[in-house]
Amino acid sequence: MIKSFAKANGGLFQSVEKADVGSSYQELEKQGIALMGWADPFMPDYSLPSFIEEALIEAIKDKSSPHYTAPIGNEQLKYAIAKKLEEQNHLKVDPLRNILITPGSDSGLFFATLPFIEADDEIIIFSPSYPNNYLNVEIMHGIIKEVILKEEIGYQIDEDDLNKAINAKTKAIILTHPNNPTTTVFDRNSLEIIRKACIKHDLVLICDQAFEDFTYENEMITPAAMDQMFDRTVTVFSFSKGMGLSGLRVGYIVCSDVIMDKMYANAVSVIGATSTASQKAIIKALENPGFMKVFEEAFDYRRHKAYEILNSIPNAKCLLPQSGFLCWLDVSKIGDSSKIVDYLLKEAKVSVNDGKNYGTSGKGHIRIVLGVYKDNDKVIDALMRIKDALIKYQNKEAVN
Repeated sequence: MIKSFAKANGGLFQSVEKADVGSSYQELEKQGIALMGWADPFMPDYSLPSFIEEALIEAIKDKSSPHYTAPIGNEQLKYAIAKKLEEQNHLKVDPLRNILITPGSDSGLFFATLPFIEADDEIIIFSPSYPNNYLNVEIMHGIIKEVILKEEIGYQIDEDDLNKAINAKTKAIILTHPNNPTTTVFDRNSLEIIRKACIKHDLVLICDQAFEDFTYENEMITPAAMDQMFDRTVTVFSFSKGMGLSGLRVGYIVCSDVIMDKMYANAVSVIGATSTASQKAIIKALENPGFMKVFEEAFDYRRHKAYEILNSIPNAKCLLPQSGFLCWLDVSKIGDSSKIVDYLLKEAKVSVNDGKNYGTSGKGHIRIVLGVYKDNDKVIDALMRIKDALIKYQNKEAVN
């Protein structure tokens, strides 16, 4: 096996912390554990709007449902996406030349990265960042160059730090925007720094916009829509986070036709065809996006409550989440993040993510998913249990 696979832990021979690896994480739910480490809106509660449910059932009953859609995606869905891109992302694209439907955004992110990395190419990743950004580069034998995002500047981009990381071997920049786990919505200045670097050094930008839908106070700017960036940007989108349709497994890639032509050619070999029925249900969701409001209102309420509760814990701190339904908590003054994650599981009956999975600068932090459950009170209760447990943890450590 290649090193990146051989060193990975799938949970069959030893325990694994990552929520999206193996099946042991889901078993925790049966033990009454609040699963605040899985970024799936309102999970595990049923949250499918009735009109999407009806569309999905109708699509499954259709004679086409057991058969392939073309690996590049349903044409009607592409036209619906193109309309959304123009209205929301200020991108005017040809639906038949610039869009590729994928079985979720994770496979889309892998496929978006694959064409550009050969052995020893250097790829810039802003840390902390989504773990798959690191894993994908490692699988492709690229070399990761981390640029640390600093809390003191709101996790925005430092131009000097980025420029210092670029050299003759640099091939691409991978950006999760809004960022997972910090929730940072990169502002125009940060994106302009990236834009100038890409143009000056002829770099590709791979941009994951899975959390683009709810950005609250800050303007959400799509990098591909910036001057001279469409031809050098591959953007990955998701229907899982904003629409809460994680289980349907539909995402999409947007890029120039020069790049897309090669993706079309290789799609069947790498990602295959996306679910025929799911794509039809997504069309209905795009036609009636008003149902997303229930998610937005819940997540907005929860981020403010999380900010209030978590910042009342001695020696803990977090910024007000800027997007989506995550919270990035600094526990470095309390102790080792791995030990704290284990303690919260046992003491608070809450499962959260160890920041160490999110890059070098994730050490001393934990990621808390605020988007679980339909009931806000359940989330607030879990946050209070985290608070009580972390206070108890510090008192215990002080005695020892």
